[in-house]
Amino acid sequence: MDAGIDIAPELVERLVATQHPQLVGDVTLLAHGWDNDVFRLGADLVVRMPRRRAAVPLLDHERRWLPLLADRLPVPIPSPVAVGRPGEGYPWPWTVPPYLAGEGASGVPRRRRGPLVEPLAGALRALHTPAPADAPRNPVRGVPLADRDEPVRERLRSERLDARADLLGLWEDALAAPRFDREPVWLHGDLHPANALVGADGALAGLIDFGDLTSGDPATDLAAGWLFFDRDDRARFRALVGGDDATWRRARGWAVALASAMVVGSAPDSPMVPLGREALADLVAG
Repeated sequence: MDAGIDIAPELVERLVATQHPQLVGDVTLLAHGWDNDVFRLGADLVVRMPRRRAAVPLLDHERRWLPLLADRLPVPIPSPVAVGRPGEGYPWPWTVPPYLAGEGASGVPRRRRGPLVEPLAGALRALHTPAPADAPRNPVRGVPLADRDEPVRERLRSERLDARADLLGLWEDALAAPRFDREPVWLHGDLHPANALVGADGALAGLIDFGDLTSGDPATDLAAGWLFFDRDDRARFRALVGGDDATWRRARGWAVALASAMVVGSAPDSPMVPLGREALADLVAG
């Protein structure tokens, strides 16, 4: 398995100084992810550096499309203000987005995420507009649920999951729902609480990590109803977003798919595991 390359702050400093000398500031590591390292650059910027080759096309999607989407979304997103080239021994492009202040919504208890319902619904209404023919394609997001049947069924056999029979029943109900048959729309693709920022006032302060940006069935993003909210807040979220029963049956299937991946596909001590377990318990509770 590709463990990725190590990226030192000193390398980032040299790249920025050489290619974008107007962007000055101290460089410190902010986040060490599977695909990217993110460094703070001064007070207002970050530097997003791919750690593995597979992450480069995802960064290219963000570089190309986020400036377009930033103009239509009512919440901040990390649209790059500068793009870097390979250099100093570093092999891939990199970007400089703005620093978006806030705490990940994953750090806010589920019962206290009610203030996010309206702004998140508004962001999705603004995002879920017809996408151009050359929008990014993602083989695991926005696609027909039937395309994900085999890996989801495999996860639902895992002993790391509770109530597996109930989850399988929800998955099969989603598979039986009418397929999405309209024009593909823009999708965040990975909309869960760790990718939503909450300000000190409890309001939605931004959406981050658009590496899975794609087009397709909006039900993929609407799985956020279960990933973020309890039953009452989810009902408000659904009413604000809209959509027919078939869309929300598919959304519930996407919630099963995504939450089970958080639990089964993550290391046992990953913060994604409790997020996934909460969502799965809520799915089973109805």
